[in-house]
Amino acid sequence: MLYISLIQPNIIWEDKAANLAEYEKTIEGIAAKKEVIILPEMFSTGFSMAPERLAETMDGPTVAWMKNMSRKHRCIITGSLIIEENGHYYNRLIWMQPDGNFGIYDKRHLFGYAKENDHYSPGEKRLIAQVKGIRICLQVCYDLRFPVWARNQGDEYDVLIYVANWPERRNLAWKTLLQARAIENLSYVIGVNRVGEDGNGIYHSGDSSVFGPTGELIWQEAHEATVFSFIVDKEVVQNTREHFPFLNDADKFLFLD
Repeated sequence: MLYISLIQPNIIWEDKAANLAEYEKTIEGIAAKKEVIILPEMFSTGFSMAPERLAETMDGPTVAWMKNMSRKHRCIITGSLIIEENGHYYNRLIWMQPDGNFGIYDKRHLFGYAKENDHYSPGEKRLIAQVKGIRICLQVCYDLRFPVWARNQGDEYDVLIYVANWPERRNLAWKTLLQARAIENLSYVIGVNRVGEDGNGIYHSGDSSVFGPTGELIWQEAHEATVFSFIVDKEVVQNTREHFPFLNDADKFLFLD
């Protein structure tokens, strides 16, 4: 059993200090057991195409904040932010553990429609983390449209997480594809989105969601900033895959650049 809390915020545009202060209060107020807390994509700034002004290094204040909060609450905190490294900018998800160790995933599929690919460099490797024997594949927003990148080959992971800034105007795709990823991968799928209008006047309805491994909707919430806590049960995943051994019949392939 793994306790997971999703935070669906109304991100204050490009105001890191204000956003981190709000998250701090929200995390303090979570009544459920804290084991994994999920924040959305670019949680400290909103989905900004100004990395030259907003990017931090891995020694910067937002990563330090994640370390402090993870240590203080003795839980894992994850979400993506804007990182500069070796002259490149990344939309980087960080999986921060209470001991200060962390994993990273750089968003693979950059959203050309908003010219994200003009400002950021793509990642090359997936990240599958593990906690309490539960394996979690971590991806970012637009990755959701590319099922091969999420494919659960054999039995690689039990939970698939997407952190996002996904606009309301395309929320049908968001909700449909999250459910599809659950069905085809026989895994829990969690989508954590933001609400409210960003600095470009684009409205986000949230629709953060949790689907079970047969595609059943466990929870979904639109338009309101909120927190949802629930329990991932690995036995549910195992029983589903034993009863419906569809992954055994899937095509085998390798990821190539």
